[in-house]
Amino acid sequence: MALRMWASSTANALKISCVSRPLISRCFSTVLDGLKYASSHEWVKHEGSVATVGITDHAQDHLGEVVFVDLPEPGGSVAQGSSFGAVESVKATSDVNSPISGEIVEVNTKLTEAPGLVNSSPYEEGWMIKIKPKNPSELDSLFGAKEYTKFCEEEDAAH
Repeated sequence: MALRMWASSTANALKISCVSRPLISRCFSTVLDGLKYASSHEWVKHEGSVATVGITDHAQDHLGEVVFVDLPEPGGSVAQGSSFGAVESVKATSDVNSPISGEIVEVNTKLTEAPGLVNSSPYEEGWMIKIKPKNPSELDSLFGAKEYTKFCEEEDAAH
């Protein structure tokens, strides 16, 4: 019991969501406030005229070690919900979808040489593309941190 209480308080301090069941304490991945989340496990941070996009900590955790990231060229456009690239891990290759529509203004070229940044720093160094949003109101259709955490917990429980 003391271990579960310690794990819960530590997880709370680290902003990690935990679910406790009798004899089971399961922690979920980090979900940050201030970001929006798609049900396909991408995050978006809208600042000024640019939105930064990457995959969530939850997604990278399920993928395992990322070994290759395929990203588009700047100047192209993306549509909400459509694929803009792929992430290859030791377990699988997965499409990465854009949570919002717009023009790609920058691509994280560091991921070419260091794809593991997606695992080690999904919300900071492991971002994938920056978009000039076509319709910022699309952000309203995405999850906030609490809704995304609940979505992940329900999705994991179903598997």
